[in-house]
Amino acid sequence: MIPGSFEYHRPASLSEAIALLGELDSDARLIAGGHSLIPMMKLRLAVPSHLIDLAGVAELKGVRLDGGELVIGAMTTQHEIIANDLLAQRAPILRETAELIADPQVRYLGTIGGNVANGDPGNDMPGLMMALGASYVLHGAGGERRVAARDYYLATYETAAEPGEVLASIRVPIPPPGHGWAYEKLKRKVGDYATAAAAVILTVSEGKIATCAIGLTNVGGTALFASDAAAAAVGTALDKPVLTRAAQAATDIAQPAADGRGSAEYRAKMAGVMTARALTRAFARARS
Repeated sequence: MIPGSFEYHRPASLSEAIALLGELDSDARLIAGGHSLIPMMKLRLAVPSHLIDLAGVAELKGVRLDGGELVIGAMTTQHEIIANDLLAQRAPILRETAELIADPQVRYLGTIGGNVANGDPGNDMPGLMMALGASYVLHGAGGERRVAARDYYLATYETAAEPGEVLASIRVPIPPPGHGWAYEKLKRKVGDYATAAAAVILTVSEGKIATCAIGLTNVGGTALFASDAAAAAVGTALDKPVLTRAAQAATDIAQPAADGRGSAEYRAKMAGVMTARALTRAFARARS
């Protein structure tokens, strides 16, 4: 189908974008890479009267260090995430995850901000951001505030962002040297959403897991923070019974819908399988 008519705006600064949002109110939608919004517009599931394109806002792009955090501009593309040496050195799971998103054509235009901002449970980055302990920097007419990724997702396509706010950047605490990481994604074909996926960040001390965080993708109404699954692994050397308990804890919190990727029971089970695989690979990396 063809989208409905709309007026197009291309602000040159973040302050201009915020002003446009305030002026146009609920009739306006922000657009980044457009891979989520444009299909919805074609299906008339979204019919905005105004589109505010953030592609011209230079301050929303790039990656930098700020103390103990990596700051990633919301308009940084997945391709740029993959190519960035700083991210590869300090948080390599970002590259690993970005490489599994869609295909190269999408990654050249799709942005990290667009991936995390709108609450699509099928997107890969939200669960990863939960595992990393990231926070989102939101700018609005009232100023700036930060929301933890673990608190941002309320329901499918419902987030903690207030009307008129722009997700400007993502702040990721730098994982400690020697940490282990893995993103395991089950999908039907290249470019597809995950049937189920799991992100794991952990550290090891004296041969045992000292800290662990796990985020799950596309097995609930939002990305899920699997705290019980992570707790099952902490303090252990990750033997088979521990993996079984962690996998079951991930399966227990999964509430996927049945779709073309499989039944709800199957997809929940795969959340556990992906968790076990990601734990195994992250543990091996930390030990090496």
